[in-house]
Parts: sequence; C-alpha cells; structure tokens
Amino acid sequence: MSRESSPVALTIAGSDPGGGAGLQADLRTFHQFGVYGTTVVTLITVQNTVRASRVEMLDADLVGEQLDAVLEDLPPQAIKTGALGTAAIIEMVASRKFVCPLVIDPVMIGKHGGLLLDADACSALRRLLLPRAMLVTPNLDEAAELAGIEVRDTEAMREAAKRIADFGVGSVLVKGGHLEGDAVDILLSEGVFREFRTPRLATPHTHGTGCTYSAAITASLACGLSVPDAVGKAKAFVHEAIRTAPGLGAGSGPLNLFADPRD
Repeated sequence: MSRESSPVALTIAGSDPGGGAGLQADLRTFHQFGVYGTTVVTLITVQNTVRASRVEMLDADLVGEQLDAVLEDLPPQAIKTGALGTAAIIEMVASRKFVCPLVIDPVMIGKHGGLLLDADACSALRRLLLPRAMLVTPNLDEAAELAGIEVRDTEAMREAAKRIADFGVGSVLVKGGHLEGDAVDILLSEGVFREFRTPRLATPHTHGTGCTYSAAITASLACGLSVPDAVGKAKAFVHEAIRTAPGLGAGSGPLNLFADPRD
C-alpha cells in the first residue's frame, strides 16, 4: 500500500499480549480508520483481562533504533505515545525531530495496577515531551498527577487542562470516564473549552479504552482533521466500540475494534 493511498501513523507504546490495549489496540484502531500503522515497542507486559503480573522496560537505545528505522523509511503523518516507562526512553523520544502532530497518552498505571511511569519519567515527560505535543490525553488520575491538583469533577477537569497547557501543550483533553453520570471529556484547544459527552455504558469491558481513544485521534489527525474534529470522531468510535464489546475474557475485556468509525 502506497503512502498516496494511505496515511501513516506511528505508535510508540508497550505491548499487551491480550491485544486489548497497547500497541496492538493502536494498530487495530489505525486500520479501522484507513491508516497504515507502524510501531516502536517500549516495554513488554504480562497481562490478560484479569491480571497484570510483570513489566519489562526495553533499553532506550533499542527503542531509539526502532524509531529511527521507522522515521527514515515510513515517515508518519501523526505519532502517538503510550506507555513510555522510563526517563531514558522519554529523553530518547524527545531527542528525535518530528514534523507531524504528536499525541501523548500519558499512561502511568495499567488497568490492573502496575506502575508504567515512575517519578523521574513523569518529570521528563513534563519537561521534554509535553511542550512538543499537539495534544495530551490524560484520564482523571493522570491529569491530577500532571496538574498537581485533585480532579474529581468537571470544574477541576477544566482547571487541570489549563495547568497542563501551561507546560506548552497545544491542546489538552481531560477524560472523565471515571466520573459518575455521562461520560464527559473536556478539550482545551486554542483557548476554547469544548465538552464531548456520551451516555455511560454499564459494562466491565473497557480494557484499552484510553489507548483506543488516543489512537483514533491520531489516525484522524493523520487524515488531516482538526483537533476538535478528531476528538469528536474518536469519541463516537470509542462509545460504539464499548457498546458492542465482544465480552472476551473473564475480567475487563477488550473493546470491539471492528466498530465502524463512520457510524
């Protein structure tokens, strides 16, 4: 498939052997949006729908060699980062020159627990990567960590978005998936707040929601959409993917990544 027929998107993320999150979910999402996906692996997890028992970080030089190989031959139209793991990996990623939109999903803790970003790495993320991002997509806990405040309602979500934007981020999407009531996300972009709201779905099958959401945004940006339009399209896709989740596994199962993004 040629670049002329398909945009290219890159995910720099960890591996989920169950396929519901991480780079596996990113690739499936890119595909659904008609975007060719490339990957740089940062860490390996041992997990399924009910547990996570091990995380192994890759050497930063190996991550860098993967990244260089992709950039020199398959230059992407958009890039997303997921679980980066260590300050050394973040420093390496930040040292490369990107000429396309960068979406940062600041993955800090896995679905079943397990630290995926330590304190030094959080500091490096704030200093080195956030100022280069077109968009960062924290959930409530991640927004609280980055902004340094509690985030438990929409007012705090707006304040957190402003504080995170002060690091130099182009746009901030604070995801309210863990609030009660409707699933409401708040986007701060070009100084304007927008709300994206869908009815909450009563289901345990939400594994990989954050990865899928940020990957859908990245794919839409690779196709030339604006940040607000990309977020709106991704929000609708994720809602449908949760609504039609196949119910795989004995715990928090994956989304339906066969969902049609045109719905």
